[in-house]
Amino acid sequence: MTLAGPSPRPHRVAVLALDGLLPFELGIPQRIFRRARDGEGRRLYEVLTCAVREPGPVATDADYAVVVPHGPEALATADTVIVPSSYALGPVYEEGRLTPELAAALAHIRPGTRLVAICTGGYVLAAAGYLDGRPATTHWASAENFQRLFPRVRVDADVLFVDDGDVLTSAGVAAGIDLCLHLLRRDHGTAVANDVARHTVVPPYRDGGQAQYIERPLPQPQRAGTAAAREWTLARLHEPIQLRDMAERESMSVRTFTRRFREEVGVSPGQWLTRQRVERARYLLESSDLSIDQVARDAGFGTAQSMRQHLQAVLGVTPTAYRRTFRAGGAEGAAEARGTVGTDMADEVGEAGDPVQAGPGKTEAAA
Repeated sequence: MTLAGPSPRPHRVAVLALDGLLPFELGIPQRIFRRARDGEGRRLYEVLTCAVREPGPVATDADYAVVVPHGPEALATADTVIVPSSYALGPVYEEGRLTPELAAALAHIRPGTRLVAICTGGYVLAAAGYLDGRPATTHWASAENFQRLFPRVRVDADVLFVDDGDVLTSAGVAAGIDLCLHLLRRDHGTAVANDVARHTVVPPYRDGGQAQYIERPLPQPQRAGTAAAREWTLARLHEPIQLRDMAERESMSVRTFTRRFREEVGVSPGQWLTRQRVERARYLLESSDLSIDQVARDAGFGTAQSMRQHLQAVLGVTPTAYRRTFRAGGAEGAAEARGTVGTDMADEVGEAGDPVQAGPGKTEAAA
């Protein structure tokens, strides 16, 4: 009888608990990553919470403290380090410099460790020099100060999160959920991320390029929204879909529909639809044995060439490479699209009868 070899250890995530932390954001990595399981029910991640100094109570922005079980030396064992936000960043937020204690804690991080910041946790990574020359985001209300303190960082205040490969940053508060789900999807595929999202009762996917701040996120009373059109579209991703058809579902003109869509979703109809098609293609590439041509048709791209163009633009990989990576048993690095995740191929309003889907050599016409 041949004995199976030992299972690989779970990917270790260390969360740095700063003084003055926000409990909600501290809990996001625990809730998202600890839920993730492989097909045999084994945990895919181990999550540790580390203090800047010794283990013990850490103040929060609420009326209670949290007891952190690990000191900063545990950062040296991590594959991924996550820095949530804090209301007490002091000189980091005011002057862009680390305190000696915080600098000493970060010194434990090994080269090659994946770094993640949630909300104003990006200030810590920037002050340590990890974001120099890189694209990054933070909470929209802090973005101007962030850019002033860290001029070498390419700040994009209009997105939910930025994936720059081994360094990732998110916008404020709940955008940390989107970023952690994105990491699950990047590491282990759509099915794992969707399972965690279902158990967490949150949307399984919000595009990283979606706007942080939407002036009117909910339809006003007695004012039609665009939810029905989105639901109708998702049921027909395999079909050519025209912007005019989406607008007619809500009895709106194309111009009014496009404006309302942006107000509610934060991106154009064309950008939104492209990402829905990409997500459908990812799921089919991971979970089915359909040919590349059939996946392209079922996802609504029409041809394998069109799907290849869009997956390379959004994910940085070809359909064949994406499938091969997941079939090999691991997906880390398969979708390491450099720059802001969610950047689409076009953003211009086309004619009402133009397809929203992209054909070979074209970009989507509706936006």
